[in-house]
Amino acid sequence: MLLSTVNAQQITTDSLALSTDTYLSNNALEEEVVSYAEDSVDYDLINKKVYLYHNAKVTYGEIILKAAFIELDYDKNTVFASGLKDSTGQMYGLPVFQENGKSFTAKAITYNFKSKKGIIKEVVTKEGEGYILGEKVKKQDNDVIHTHSGRYTTCDAQEPHFAIRAKKIKTIPGEKIITGPANLEIANIPTPLFIPFGFFPNQQKQSSGIIFPIYGESANKGFFLRNGGYYFAINNYMDLSLRGDIYTKGSWKLSASSNYKKRYNYSGNFSVSYASQKSGNRDLDNFIDIRDFFINWKHNQDPKANPSSRFSANVNAGSSSYHQNNSFNSNDYLKNTYSSNVSYSKTWKTSNLSINLRHSQNTLNKTVNLSLPELNYSINRFQPFKGLNQSLKSKWYDNISVSYSVNAKNEIRTIDSLLFTRESLQDFSNGLKHSIPVNASFKALKHITVSSRFNYTERWYFNHINKSWDGKLLNTDTLYGFKRAYNYNFSTSLNTKLYGVIQMKKGPIRAIRHVATPSISFNYTPDFSIDRFGFYQEVQSDTLGNTQLYSIFQNGIYGSPGKSKAGNISFNLANLLEIKVPTKNDSLNSLKKVKILESFGFSTGYNIYADSMNLSHIAINGRTKLFNTFNINFGARYDPYNLNENGQRINQFYFSEYFKPGRLTDANATASLNLRSLTNKDENTDYSSHWDYIDFDIPWNLNVDYTFRYNRPIFEKTITQSLGFSGNVKLTDKWKIGFRSGYDFIQKSLTHTSLDIYRDLHCWEMLFKWIPFGYHQSYNFTIRVKASTLQDLKWEKKKDWYDY
Repeated sequence: MLLSTVNAQQITTDSLALSTDTYLSNNALEEEVVSYAEDSVDYDLINKKVYLYHNAKVTYGEIILKAAFIELDYDKNTVFASGLKDSTGQMYGLPVFQENGKSFTAKAITYNFKSKKGIIKEVVTKEGEGYILGEKVKKQDNDVIHTHSGRYTTCDAQEPHFAIRAKKIKTIPGEKIITGPANLEIANIPTPLFIPFGFFPNQQKQSSGIIFPIYGESANKGFFLRNGGYYFAINNYMDLSLRGDIYTKGSWKLSASSNYKKRYNYSGNFSVSYASQKSGNRDLDNFIDIRDFFINWKHNQDPKANPSSRFSANVNAGSSSYHQNNSFNSNDYLKNTYSSNVSYSKTWKTSNLSINLRHSQNTLNKTVNLSLPELNYSINRFQPFKGLNQSLKSKWYDNISVSYSVNAKNEIRTIDSLLFTRESLQDFSNGLKHSIPVNASFKALKHITVSSRFNYTERWYFNHINKSWDGKLLNTDTLYGFKRAYNYNFSTSLNTKLYGVIQMKKGPIRAIRHVATPSISFNYTPDFSIDRFGFYQEVQSDTLGNTQLYSIFQNGIYGSPGKSKAGNISFNLANLLEIKVPTKNDSLNSLKKVKILESFGFSTGYNIYADSMNLSHIAINGRTKLFNTFNINFGARYDPYNLNENGQRINQFYFSEYFKPGRLTDANATASLNLRSLTNKDENTDYSSHWDYIDFDIPWNLNVDYTFRYNRPIFEKTITQSLGFSGNVKLTDKWKIGFRSGYDFIQKSLTHTSLDIYRDLHCWEMLFKWIPFGYHQSYNFTIRVKASTLQDLKWEKKKDWYDY
């Protein structure tokens, strides 16, 4: 036996120091045993034992043993470790055994280096998220641990708040923990809950296995088994979960989900669900069977995988009623729109390519828009005349730039019930649109920026329409074949900045600064309805001989060229108002800027070619932010012309009759207040996005928003006005309350309201979610173990929305 020791202190005279020479037993070990003691080392030559005192440590290969007292028997190749009592009789320095990254604490340990077996008393072993406490433990040479009269718990308190007690516990490190008949104890008090055996996964890596379902009862759906199935650990890069719900009254749901990830390449997840919600009596007219489905897919490519090309996906698509009928999450069933995009992009030095599959869906009116696919190719802007100028002084044409882009699209707009039917597949619209913009900008009179633009657009279609009058009806036919439609326009604009500053030597305001940005622009578009272009045709429309002018491309996906000449002069004035105030608690008397109005402006226009009503609507908008917490946005539009008794605009100024600049057609205002405790540094975090999310670093936060909208295009006006608020409050270190509600002033009723209460119970947690009224009225009270290993150890009382 190779044995050497190191003593941290000088050996006292009453102790026999172990020599640093090597001692070899008859039954020598394969590796060296290294021992250490902080206080003293006693050597018994007769019995061939070494005694180590205070912060003792023994190392043998991968094994490290620490304790207040260690006894080495190098003749039997054994080691004994225990704690010692201090002057008050309290034990200290209990043995800690470490091997291959695993460790446990015990009252006493006896271990044989040769056989790699040991006996451990009153041990505490950490395995994954849990702890095993045993009165007597045997460690086998294959690292399997047998515990007699043991307890399994995920509570890290010195005296666990709960445990699963069993006479026999077998631990296979890195694999599983198996028990015989077991009983749940809470505060060392046995409960009526017994199980014939216990099985607890203890693997660091994923493994296949059964997903045990949640059981319960629903008043409308009957008894249920929910979220049960099987988990497949396919490989290190991918997994698959198959789950299902089943109710005794016929409802059911199937779902599959998968996660995948390859380091430095890509990552993502995919899920698909199909559900049947049944209600009523099959033999009566009130029986309903609602079938819903939903698909989620998220894919992200690592930027390092291929910097010049990228593939990504974000798909959220399904039945309009899926979340309404199947979701238990407030944020899901409050959504009324879905959107998806699958994208591939490629970048070269001078050009870019992107291919997208897009989807948008409105769950209120059931409409669905699909672009399958949409292609974009563009050439980066270049300056064709820049190299022609040989002089050192730049010329005006040096700044002329040209670019090119083409967009191809295949699109359909329909309702979800008709999607992918034979009729809907014939309704796809497609085409290509080419754009060539030519830009130039330069300075005039030093302070005026002049920008000019010529834009050429050409559309390619593969069908067009033809209208004809048969003497009784106006018929519309679709003719197939390649057709092109083009248009062009020219625009130029002038803008500058005007500054006004008022400075004051004293007072709370030291300076007022006003920045005005006036701009004027002119846009000219020819009339493309004249005969020489061939884009418009005239046809008789009724028996009276009336005719109508129509575009043969009016159903085109990119529209058609305009049918009237336009020369629009646009006016815009933007304003910024800010002040300078002294910085508080600053000995240098420095000043800081405070914005009073971040933006305030108005705009209008005038069409020089219109035969009447040349003026455009007058628009006013603005925004500001006060005290870094209060955001205000507002806007309004005024029509300068009057209406006749039929609600039609007439060529008469509104001012001439009412002495006002215009008729208010629409207005909007929003105000939001965001208050947080000073400990909260992240102002962008949404703590109400998921009700299971608990963050005890934030004592409180409150979000209040007010929305007002006014719309009166003719005589009838529509007003919407609502107030919403949400937030959470940390009452103590253990209690937290979250809430969300609002009030609709027009409907005179509360909007979606929910209350969330959370209580930290150390190794347990309590959650209460309550939606007191509305379509998804429900409540859920749960007390559960925090650790995911025992996620099914909980008590739950709930009533879902479909049970009301």
